[in-house]
Amino acid sequence: MNYFQLFGLEIEFVIDLPKLSTLYQALQKKVHPDRFAHASSQEQMLAVKKSTLVNDAYQTLKNPLKRAQYLLELRGVNMPSEQASFGDVSFLMRQMELREMLAEVKDADDVDAAVFEVSQVFEMEFQQLFDQLQIQLADNTTESNRLACDNVRKLKFYQKLHVELDKLEELLLDD
Repeated sequence: MNYFQLFGLEIEFVIDLPKLSTLYQALQKKVHPDRFAHASSQEQMLAVKKSTLVNDAYQTLKNPLKRAQYLLELRGVNMPSEQASFGDVSFLMRQMELREMLAEVKDADDVDAAVFEVSQVFEMEFQQLFDQLQIQLADNTTESNRLACDNVRKLKFYQKLHVELDKLEELLLDD
């Protein structure tokens, strides 16, 4: 049983998150280990395993990039490791430009404005890729799934950049 089936959801990228949350809470109440405190040790162990499965499934499906990656895995698409290089030379160049942009924030006269500007660029480019990802996953062809796989990796890069920007902003504004 896959994570979508566990929650009784269609196997597709776009899901109803409030419904997922409601289903998660109901399922978790049924399998929570506390309900089995007076049961046999075997039943307690089974409850722990079920509860862990429900938690893992929920954490995967509620996060769009984890959900996309999981969906691709269900479709038999092997995700390359995060360290595997990209064949997309233009994206590699863009990565370098974005890293330079991030590095320049430190030397900006107006740190707040620089952080805002960089954040806007990151968010705009993330959203463009995310929109493409949704279309590719909906298409569900060999080629669209391959492209979706690349876009998941690119989107993870943007998430990391945003985390780095947040850390940099805290560091610079604390001074």
